[in-house]
Amino acid sequence: MSRIALPDFPWDSLAAAKVKAQAHPGGIVDLSIGTPVDPVPEHIRAALASVSEIPGYPTTHGIPELRAAAIDALSRRHGIEGVPEPAVLPTIGSKELVASLPRQLGFGPGDLVVIPEVAYPTYEVGVLLAGASLLRADSTFALGPQRPSMLWINSPSNPTGRVLGADHLRKVVEWARERDVVVVSDECYLALGWESEPVSILHPSVHGGTLDGLLAVHSLSKSANLAGYRAGFVTGDPKLVAGLLEIRKHSGLIVPRPVQEAMVAALKDDEALAVQRERYARRRLVLRKALLDSGFDISHSEAGLYLWSTRGESALDTVDWLADRGILAAPGTFYGPTGGRHVRIALTATDERIDAAAERLAAA
Repeated sequence: MSRIALPDFPWDSLAAAKVKAQAHPGGIVDLSIGTPVDPVPEHIRAALASVSEIPGYPTTHGIPELRAAAIDALSRRHGIEGVPEPAVLPTIGSKELVASLPRQLGFGPGDLVVIPEVAYPTYEVGVLLAGASLLRADSTFALGPQRPSMLWINSPSNPTGRVLGADHLRKVVEWARERDVVVVSDECYLALGWESEPVSILHPSVHGGTLDGLLAVHSLSKSANLAGYRAGFVTGDPKLVAGLLEIRKHSGLIVPRPVQEAMVAALKDDEALAVQRERYARRRLVLRKALLDSGFDISHSEAGLYLWSTRGESALDTVDWLADRGILAAPGTFYGPTGGRHVRIALTATDERIDAAAERLAAA
């Protein structure tokens, strides 16, 4: 049996830059990974513990309260209507789903999967694991006569922070339905719009009254600091979700029962979300000004948790320049061939570390 050839894990290549940044007298400011640093709200931790005595297996489909809470949150926060309760499926975070989704949907050799030109690396990994063919493209026009089986979109984008408007999304959906293409939208940063208001592919202004052929992937890692809990869900076309549910039942891909309870608490709490948004908004303001003042240009970045930044040079040179100042960033090369002159700078650091980074940039 031949081994699937996967790319090296990108962040492993930052080891030398990390050592250099750690040598700074003020310590490292690690802005290379979007890992939450703020505490999980107390009531969510209490919800996690509240069912810790239950000994049995949890259901793969999740408790009804979780599915209802997700539907209510999608409606309140994003104007999404018409999602039936069975069409919500909890996932063990979002990354495991992204990495396995093409295969879970039945795609493999002979199928073409489209991902954005600059994209979260796990999209590519998922295509490789399925044995399908990969194409990077940001427009349906670029596909020409090719008819893919599946198309990923990501708005707000990781890493660029770009937001796709409702008109753009609607055209993608119409194009895909004419060709029987499944469209999957990664919406993990949907609640974090700054200069633009992100729109879900499941919004009525986009889908035209039916969820057919559409899936949206959501995560509570960023909005509720639940990265350590591995808490996400996928929703959309009831038939597609039902197929995923059957596969996940057989595979044992089940969100632990205490995590499901914590997800219910998080999805019901818009105030905690607002507090977290304010934290990120403050950090973004400080870091964005410092980058611009020190000669960086910032592309897109109107939403999400990253500043897609460039000094007009090789991304690796910029990573090295920042490491000399004790700041670690991710080179754009992690996200695709066209990202070679940008770095992704995360907002996921404490206020103290963000301020430290700003001071170092000001002194550059």
